Amino acid sequence: IRGVQAEVYAKLETMQPTGSFKVRGAIAAVAALGDADTRIVTASAGNHGLGTAYAATRLGVPATIFVPRSAPSVKIERLQGFDVDLRVEGDRYDDAEQLALDFAADHGRFVSAYNDPHVIAGQATAVAEVAEALDTDFTVVVPVGGGGLLSGTAIGAERAAQRIDVVGVETNQSQAFSAAVAAGRVVEVPVGPTIADGLAGNIEDGAITPGIAREYGVSLVDVGEDEIHAAVRQLAVEHGLVVEGSGAVGLAALVAGKVSATGPVVLVLTGRNITAERLAGILAGE
Repeated sequence: IRGVQAEVYAKLETMQPTGSFKVRGAIAAVAALGDADTRIVTASAGNHGLGTAYAATRLGVPATIFVPRSAPSVKIERLQGFDVDLRVEGDRYDDAEQLALDFAADHGRFVSAYNDPHVIAGQATAVAEVAEALDTDFTVVVPVGGGGLLSGTAIGAERAAQRIDVVGVETNQSQAFSAAVAAGRVVEVPVGPTIADGLAGNIEDGAITPGIAREYGVSLVDVGEDEIHAAVRQLAVEHGLVVEGSGAVGLAALVAGKVSATGPVVLVLTGRNITAERLAGILAGE
């Protein structure tokens, strides 16, 4: 990769059937918690909703999915193709999440996109696959929003035969996770506009993921919007990979010199669900 000295591998979660790694945790949670008589309720910026819709329709579980009006149109359009109860409500992810929690209190079982042991266990399978493929110590770099993937990766890395260092990358427009890790409790932070929409938003009170990150000693860094745009562009132009902003933050951090590694680096490219218009704008340097 241009500008990087390390040997770099990519874990292409972009090739999942819903275009994102989120289907891993969704299948695990829906299989464990739902049935024909138990409705699964969730909130999502898009990718977790797609994973839940995919799992629910294939396992015969009713599902209600709340997404904010700010969710990318490509994700909403894909969700409309599934036989689920889709609610496009709330201006931001935080609003959609509260609506989903209120709805689930009377109508089903809420499954968090990150704050659920089954979801975290499902996400852990990604690093387990990498550990099987590489017979050496390595550093794995994952995007961080609510921390479900980071937590699963940390747990999965601990169980691998080799040493795996885990680095999480936030957008600097939404740093609820690192704030919670630093404070030892969930704290509300301001959330700014970002192309990494899947990483934006505050996290639930009592979320278990920051504690897991502290326990396993993961490293946390952040990147800015210009760095993310450049990473999306580099992946598309130089490597032929369509990756949404949330999925490109790992490369952004690596190119910016924010990831320290003595051996191979594995970038988890978490999703491809970006609108054609946004991708075209990034490629044009807009």
